[in-house]
Amino acid sequence: MPAMYISTTIPLLLASAAWAASQIAPDAVAAQYTLATSTSLPYPSATQSSSDTQSHLVANWGLNRARIQDGPDNLEFVGDPFPNNPPTGAPGVTSPSGPVLRVTYPEGSFSHDTGGAQFYALWNTSDGSNFNTMMVSYEVAFDSGFDWVKGGKLPGIRGGLNSTGCSGGNKADGLDCFSSRLMWRKSGTGEVYAYIPTPNNLCSEKSITCNSDFGVSVQRGNFGFVSGEWVRVTQLVQLNNPPNVANGYIALYFNDILVVSQQDLQIRASNSVAANGFYFSTFFGGSDTSWATPVTTHTYFRNIRLWGSNAASNLSGNAVSPAPRSTTNSLVTLVLSLFTIVAATAFCI
Repeated sequence: MPAMYISTTIPLLLASAAWAASQIAPDAVAAQYTLATSTSLPYPSATQSSSDTQSHLVANWGLNRARIQDGPDNLEFVGDPFPNNPPTGAPGVTSPSGPVLRVTYPEGSFSHDTGGAQFYALWNTSDGSNFNTMMVSYEVAFDSGFDWVKGGKLPGIRGGLNSTGCSGGNKADGLDCFSSRLMWRKSGTGEVYAYIPTPNNLCSEKSITCNSDFGVSVQRGNFGFVSGEWVRVTQLVQLNNPPNVANGYIALYFNDILVVSQQDLQIRASNSVAANGFYFSTFFGGSDTSWATPVTTHTYFRNIRLWGSNAASNLSGNAVSPAPRSTTNSLVTLVLSLFTIVAATAFCI
């Protein structure tokens, strides 16, 4: 059973501690948020080689630029390694049988350049409108005895026209992208890991950890991953509306229990940023060898489903405060002003 945490910022409809401690299936969460549009990413009926797996993903998963960005050879549809260890989620929710997507992390790998895999599965509405709320649910399993090292990334949601920003240490300003993935940390400790703006002293919040690489850890330690069995994770992202009000919301259900609930977020700073799809991003790291896996190891993914709505968050929130003026920029401005005065005085003389 994951560690439980009830945030003081839970939306009113989730405010009951008794409700939060119960299990709720992904379909029921979608209904609660009126997410009427949904899709599932198709899996093959039989196992496939890595090259055939790559072809299947490109042909059937709507990949951005029709390509796997990183680690295509680390992907393969294989048999279920844990058929007798399904998620301990809500009663009546069944997991599909058949092949699962295996991701390989080679010995010594860290970052998306050296191990794991990364791609962006786009999902658009049929009428051309934008998704301003999106939810993804999938099941994930780690090899038995998985060595967590310092941590690694797991898939989530991303949006905006910049398909390569808002990850990899690129600071997020909310003008052209956002991402909200998951991470495992030491000993399997879990968190939501987002690239979003951090206005209104967000980094001072107890539930928030602002990292040096610009990623924002949301409610780290509220749940934990385990090895050798399947777990189900369901992440909901509601974009702030309007863009200059921090009323965005992120929730995470672990084995169908609400474990992360964070509002007062500015996820975007422009109406041009919408939720655009599934961000399959998983690797050890971090970006240096201290994060590297000591052995070749694997994760497995199945039952990937998406829901969406064009309705954004309607929660209350504070207007975004302007970023504090940089001390360095202020000093440069002062020096230039003094130089201008001296030069003008000399010219007059």
